[in-house]
Amino acid sequence: INAEYMGSTKILSHIMAAIATHAKPIFLGEAVPNFQAVTQHGPIDFYEYINGKWCIFFSHPADYTPVCTTELGAVSRMMPEFEKRNVKVLALSVDTPEHHIGWIQDINETQNTCVTFPIVADSDRKVSTLWGMIHPHNNDTAHATGNTMTVRSVFIIDDEKKLRLTLTYPASTGRNFDEIIRVIDSLQLTKYRQVATPANWKQGDDVVIVPSVSNEEAAVKFPDFRPIKPYLRMTACPKNE
Repeated sequence: INAEYMGSTKILSHIMAAIATHAKPIFLGEAVPNFQAVTQHGPIDFYEYINGKWCIFFSHPADYTPVCTTELGAVSRMMPEFEKRNVKVLALSVDTPEHHIGWIQDINETQNTCVTFPIVADSDRKVSTLWGMIHPHNNDTAHATGNTMTVRSVFIIDDEKKLRLTLTYPASTGRNFDEIIRVIDSLQLTKYRQVATPANWKQGDDVVIVPSVSNEEAAVKFPDFRPIKPYLRMTACPKNE
């Protein structure tokens, strides 16, 4: 009986320790957690880094991975588009700063770019665990085998440090950063205007007036609005000032 009790206690301790290492999910609209980490440029405090701006934070399972190499190159070439939208860029990889430096040299060479944004060195998986990038049932396996393929996340954070979008990609599918730009345009527009963006919307396309706006209000705010159904009213895209 005593041996069984000791065995049960050990199992319970293991379960409780596993639970403690798994942060709760971050839900849309919630403030994202702060963290301190090291990058190829030195130490970073996340809140200080974004400093009242929007941010795209995207992660990678390891350095020197082929799909991630093309993704980091694509983001680097698109930096003027992010800067134009007041968006800071931050990447993460489950590796060391020294490996980051060597990998960035390869990225610059093969992707015809010059990576300047910081890449968090998360070799201990503290940040990726805090932000829920690793599936809880895969965590022990990941530590034992080095398989961190679940760390393929994209987060868009607004200028109030609130999570506005999260995506998780499989290792075999490269991320579409044109789509990320499109989503940022939609989020920034709809945060300050009483509109929503329809399917396949692009910057400049017509938008939907949200249901909370009455027809009387819409006539003032959106003089050209077109009622298609009582719940579906379209208008020209407002300029995002």
